[in-house]
Amino acid sequence: MNIELDGLTKRIPGTGDFISIDYNKCNNCERCLIICIMNLWRKKDGIIRIVDDYQSKCLECAACYQVCDTGAIQFQYPEGGTGIVIEKG
Repeated sequence: MNIELDGLTKRIPGTGDFISIDYNKCNNCERCLIICIMNLWRKKDGIIRIVDDYQSKCLECAACYQVCDTGAIQFQYPEGGTGIVIEKG
């Protein structure tokens, strides 16, 4: 299924980094890869990473943070007045 996302959201710049991963805690379970509807997580050479431009694509749902049993993913909602604004839906 291909979902058209254009026009559904807009972004207010200035979010900075709001997701990080502690590689010492990550057990490569791939739950973040499975749960992210925006497909922002990648596994390369056995290491799970979030894409470099995630700030411009993330829906800020925190699903990756919620499914991470080891606590490897740190998530903090962007500062008020920045981040995603849902336009339709």
